Amino acid sequence: MTTTAAAVATSWKVDPSHSHAEFAVRHLMISTVKGRFADVTGTLSGDETDPAGASIELLIPVASIDTRESQRDAHLRSADFFDADNYPVIRFASSTIARVGSHFTVTGDLTIRGVTKAITLEVEAGGRVRDPWGGERIGFSATTRLNRKDFGLVWNQALETGGVLVGDEVKVTVELELVRD
Repeated sequence: MTTTAAAVATSWKVDPSHSHAEFAVRHLMISTVKGRFADVTGTLSGDETDPAGASIELLIPVASIDTRESQRDAHLRSADFFDADNYPVIRFASSTIARVGSHFTVTGDLTIRGVTKAITLEVEAGGRVRDPWGGERIGFSATTRLNRKDFGLVWNQALETGGVLVGDEVKVTVELELVRD
């Protein structure tokens, strides 16, 4: 007779002071502008021995956007882009998590500006430690690319020399540090 270890569900909370979401987009067709959302919250839960049964939800307040340029940040919060007054939170909720070698792919629904689309994140585990205060922490880095127009972020300006002011492809990086509940 063989026995199987019982699944142990664990829950983790995103540590917002050690987590953020960054983005990079082409500007004037010649350079890349980067920004970040400094306020990321969320939870990860599931059986640690079975990533397929785990789930993650992230919430990112649009108001926390920072591109190091206050006028640009205000424009990004406006109805031309994120429309923060009507859609104050960006949300990601996983639907599947799969281990691929030493990495993971996490597919789920990303909602920006009231538009929900499935995306896939490539995720690398950063490790697991016990912090100096007795808590247990894990870290993850996730990346993806998306087309901003798919989420209703369509504002742009044609350039006199050809091309546009803002590129369509956005590179997204999410750095997460989570604390065991």
